[in-house]
Amino acid sequence: MDKNEFQRIIKAQDDLIRDLGVDVWIGMESTFTRRFMEKPEWLSEALGPEKLKYAYALLNAVHKRQPGGVVLHTLGRQYASEDLPRWSIGYFQARNRQFTWAGPPDPSLIADSKKNATANPEAVEIFWQLLLNELHQSPWQSTCFQVNDDLAHRILFRIDGNRVDSDIQQKPNLACASIHTYKIPLDGLIDELASNGDLLLSIGLHSTNGAHHNGTSVVIELPEMPDIKSFVQLLGYIAQAAKNASLKSLVIQGFPPPVDDTVAWVTITPDPAVIEINQAPADNSATFYKYCDLFYACAEEEGLTPYRLHYNGVISDSGGGGQFTLGGPSPLSSPFFRYPQLLPKLIAYLNDHPALSYWFAPPSIGSSSQSPRADEGLADSFNELSLAVAHLNTQKNLSPELIWRSLSPFLVDPSGNSHRSELNIEKLWNPYLPGRGCLGLVEFRAFSMSRSPESATAIAVLLRSLVAMLSQQNEASELVHHSSLLHDKYALPFYLQQDFQTVFSDLEKSGLPLHDSIKSLLIEEPVRHIGQTVFNDCKIELHQALEFWPLVGDVASQENGGSRLIDASTTRLQITLSLTPDNPLQLNDWHLSLDGYAIPLRQEQTQESQVKIIGLRYRNFQPDIGLHPGIIARSGIVCVLSHPDLHQALEITYHEWHPEGLAYSGLPENIDDAKQRCQERFTTKIISFKSEQKAKTLPVYAATDYCLDLRRLPVQPDTV
Repeated sequence: MDKNEFQRIIKAQDDLIRDLGVDVWIGMESTFTRRFMEKPEWLSEALGPEKLKYAYALLNAVHKRQPGGVVLHTLGRQYASEDLPRWSIGYFQARNRQFTWAGPPDPSLIADSKKNATANPEAVEIFWQLLLNELHQSPWQSTCFQVNDDLAHRILFRIDGNRVDSDIQQKPNLACASIHTYKIPLDGLIDELASNGDLLLSIGLHSTNGAHHNGTSVVIELPEMPDIKSFVQLLGYIAQAAKNASLKSLVIQGFPPPVDDTVAWVTITPDPAVIEINQAPADNSATFYKYCDLFYACAEEEGLTPYRLHYNGVISDSGGGGQFTLGGPSPLSSPFFRYPQLLPKLIAYLNDHPALSYWFAPPSIGSSSQSPRADEGLADSFNELSLAVAHLNTQKNLSPELIWRSLSPFLVDPSGNSHRSELNIEKLWNPYLPGRGCLGLVEFRAFSMSRSPESATAIAVLLRSLVAMLSQQNEASELVHHSSLLHDKYALPFYLQQDFQTVFSDLEKSGLPLHDSIKSLLIEEPVRHIGQTVFNDCKIELHQALEFWPLVGDVASQENGGSRLIDASTTRLQITLSLTPDNPLQLNDWHLSLDGYAIPLRQEQTQESQVKIIGLRYRNFQPDIGLHPGIIARSGIVCVLSHPDLHQALEITYHEWHPEGLAYSGLPENIDDAKQRCQERFTTKIISFKSEQKAKTLPVYAATDYCLDLRRLPVQPDTV
């Protein structure tokens, strides 16, 4: 499908949502990696020597395609174990181009280092005086002074018409160091001066390590500005003073800017194994697609990818996830406040449809993951959430704060971390998160990074359509405790796909049907198919199923780090049997065995035919630190497909690694190469078979209705 056709399809869905009067904005945290690199910063670490260079290169690529914005260096996230906040490079643009940055560029945007003359203390002095002149000619009140600091030249100003007092004895914060030089306080990043109306500018020299050069530039650190209008005015004064001072480049850093629906604020930050782009929220799916197309193209141009290809052909996301955030054009116009019962209805709908929690999720899912469902925690907590949802259903005139307070205690992980939750409502209406807690936003975290802008946009279409559908319904349904089925039945792709068909049907009934191409993108995005073959008209298929990896140790002791230790040594496969059309043999007569045990198969009905299905769990490697040290790892599985009327059977082998145990020459060149390697690990051969062979009896508790756990079998060979 070409881009024009795809744009037409998503616009048609946008029109359906618009006709309902539902205003749903959507943003995304896209993450990219260098998939051929095996250095720590591209495998597990957040920071490293190369990431900043690639971030600047990404910024350059974006700036070339969308000029007119200004580069702002702000603060990224910080964990307790980190000495300083991570860097964050922002790009601030007006959506309707009523503002254009007219000052000198950030040094990272200057490709030719010769054009970026090295700044000196005299340049700082000149710029300082000229900026003060610009402020004196403005309606604002301002004064200047110097302190003993790297950013020694200071300007204090007020925009409320009150007198400016630069007495450091009375206001010791006027001599404060740069916010980039110390840890973010536990209660968040707060500009205490600005909260009292004092706005401080700090100016000095900055050693630059950009994408193209090293050098020295004048730097100005900005305060926390109260609104867009005053912030844009300040940028205008800074730009004019910098031009009058003949500065070749200028570094602007400090507090992040105020944002609303008139500006697009994009940040580029480091995260473990990836570079993360926090896209500006889009007013509809068509705009979202435009943003995605831009960032995916820029990343590809710089050699960054949204996925990883592993030696044995496994295809995974970048390693950083691809969360989505929904809200409105302003905090109070968020759909979660315009339709006060929307969030309870959304919680109930996600609870009822595990496919929305698991289908797109990264490999690590479950209670120890970055996006646990509300029903994966303590049963008592889930019961209280059910009560909260039921109570909100009966209330009228719900305030934003009541919605947040009612639900926030339950949308957390087992340690109480409100960031690690399938639905993160930290920024919905949280008065304890300074500056960014009351934005009317809900983050959907159970999403791996999409491999293409089209796939990401298909998810955006789905989420916006679900929110629009639920906003029109009267009340939330009762929450359902899936019990063991949640991690048993819904670990298998077959049942997740069935669940998705129900979701698609719900949207169609509500007048928001998804186009077939959107549904195809949604179903095809995760690469779960391993291999298939046909034996005497019986087709056997192998898919990668989901596994729920447990935490090693307690939750609380690992909260201070950026990641937690889990035991990822268990894997799960889905085996499906079906018959080709007009087959004279009955599906019920086909049998599957492993290690001499009869594998119990569950019969299901699809729209096309009957199928037999089962999940297989086993340990596929021996971890250095993990659970169950006495359980031996398997390097694969061997199954035998047989029929009592046939004297031959089919032996199916799935290898975790190269079928001959050989080393791969390198990482796969592309996705097709990866799929080929994966298929090569699925091998078959015809063997002789005697129907009178009696299968061994499975141990008690080894099998459930949906899965056979090979770890519970007494004999566990270490090779296939």
